[in-house]
Amino acid sequence: MKKENIEKKGFDTQIVHAGQDIDEITGSLSTPIYQTSTYVFKNAEEAADKFTNKGEPGAYLYTRVGSPTQEQLENKLAILEGGEAALALSSGVGAITTSILTLCSQGDHIVSANSIYGSAYAFLDRHCSRFGIETTFVDATNPENIRKAMKQNTKIVYIESPSNPVLSLVDIEEAAKIAHEHGALLLIDGTFASPYSQKPLKLGADLVIHSATKFINGHGDVIAGVVIGKKAIIDKIRFDGVMDTTGAAISPFDAWLIIRGIKTLGVRMRKITETAFEVAKFLETHPMIEAVHYPGLESHPQHELAKKQMDDFGGVVSFEVKGGVDAGRQLMNSVKLCTLAVSLGDAETLIEHPASMTHPQLPREARLEAGITDGLVRLAIGLEDAEDIINDLDEALNNIK
Repeated sequence: MKKENIEKKGFDTQIVHAGQDIDEITGSLSTPIYQTSTYVFKNAEEAADKFTNKGEPGAYLYTRVGSPTQEQLENKLAILEGGEAALALSSGVGAITTSILTLCSQGDHIVSANSIYGSAYAFLDRHCSRFGIETTFVDATNPENIRKAMKQNTKIVYIESPSNPVLSLVDIEEAAKIAHEHGALLLIDGTFASPYSQKPLKLGADLVIHSATKFINGHGDVIAGVVIGKKAIIDKIRFDGVMDTTGAAISPFDAWLIIRGIKTLGVRMRKITETAFEVAKFLETHPMIEAVHYPGLESHPQHELAKKQMDDFGGVVSFEVKGGVDAGRQLMNSVKLCTLAVSLGDAETLIEHPASMTHPQLPREARLEAGITDGLVRLAIGLEDAEDIINDLDEALNNIK
């Protein structure tokens, strides 16, 4: 099915058919894994032409910058997000660091939300400064904080929405306007929403980044990332970034695993988000819970914004247990169905303690400013029955002493 036709189809049809070409030699329905490191040219003239026109379809040079398997995945992801092009990388963090190192130079400035993934915060706070790139962290839930932090040398506004792990939202459309007024680009990590629940490029973002490890793949068996946006920017990140700077290349096998996993994204996300809402409602009424963070709840301070810029509310719920960190650890040690592990988007429901597991890189003061308290627990909903997840949490909560 040709791209111009598939873009008009429904989401589930797109995730099955978009970007996928039937192998002309064998007729293989499944995308082949092109497990090669390099490509042979017919003659010196063809080699020169492909290196001159790198970035064009079929110009395979070296698997560090792309393969036919990777290209089909990228074409699919670009269509799902409404972007011109996509670049698959070796991890979500690889997508973040490669994009920023490609687009920023010594003397540049970044405005970042303070509620972001721990490794992203560490990269911006500790490592960018070593290269002379300054970062100002702000509470981006108020767009005016972004505006006040902008400088003449600001090149990037970097946000997450919903954020990891407190599920705060940033007004993507407003953040894009502010960035563009100052000649900057808006980069958003949309991992917690996935392309199923949110389309940041349609709201004005320049690049959307995902940890494809999570909902996009959905099976807990691959580490990968993706960045999607305009072709000129994606080509720059591919060739100046992956090819010449970070080398954060995805393998053909990992690209194939994601092609396989993403085809069930729609059916998985419908189940996960439905269950997440049921679990969030249960937690909100439990006497051992102080607060629940889930954009789908009317009690969420940005519920109206969530309804405006999201098609659904995602599959992650975070909450505060009465009794702080000790009570939270008792909970995590008492659950029997939920699995104590980081990550999200897997078939299994995963539970973790952000302050000590996913976000210890943040200085304690910065962590608390971002809303990541000592007693916060993050629950990534899986594919189990909602009733069983709720019963597991209920029993564990009632055992807290």
